[in-house]
Amino acid sequence: MRGPISGQAYHAIYDPEGEMTLNAEERRQKLAVYRNAYDQLAGALEKYPEDMWDFKPGPERWSIREILVHISDSEANSYIRCRRAIAEPGAAVMAYDEDLWARGLGYADQDPKAALALFKHLRGMTYALVRGLPDALWSNTIDHPENGVMTLDDWLVVYANHVPEHIDQIRATHDAWLAAKRGKPRNPEETLFQHIK
Repeated sequence: MRGPISGQAYHAIYDPEGEMTLNAEERRQKLAVYRNAYDQLAGALEKYPEDMWDFKPGPERWSIREILVHISDSEANSYIRCRRAIAEPGAAVMAYDEDLWARGLGYADQDPKAALALFKHLRGMTYALVRGLPDALWSNTIDHPENGVMTLDDWLVVYANHVPEHIDQIRATHDAWLAAKRGKPRNPEETLFQHIK
């Protein structure tokens, strides 16, 4: 299940050229959200019993376990994209099919706690790298095959939003699990993110 800000949706949110420039205060706020993502995610997960982390609200929907593994894989891609923007401005970066990765890499069988630990480590390293970057570097770009040219500001907005969006998805998955336990399964099309391609 692709995240809400990807592919064509990216261009619908940002300016027509697909590039964004944040002012100093906007960037500071996004960096705070970016920095706090692990704590926000770990805090949210405390609300949901681990015995339901493998529940899938529909055949094409992800379980909480799969969402957590996706978050760590996404962060690994983010880690590289950020560094390419800083060290190799204008360089091409790889796109990947999130659903194919989930199936092909066996997300349903991976350790969600190991995925969380990896996410925490990668996010912390990248935050330490970007928190003091000079303003001029935030206009550095990467070339994404789906999103086109993205500035480092674009990168920050996408990845600052990524975890909060998946926390909403986790909450919806839990709601669907509770409804199924009560014998009133919900239509996942109404309660979870749609594919955005």
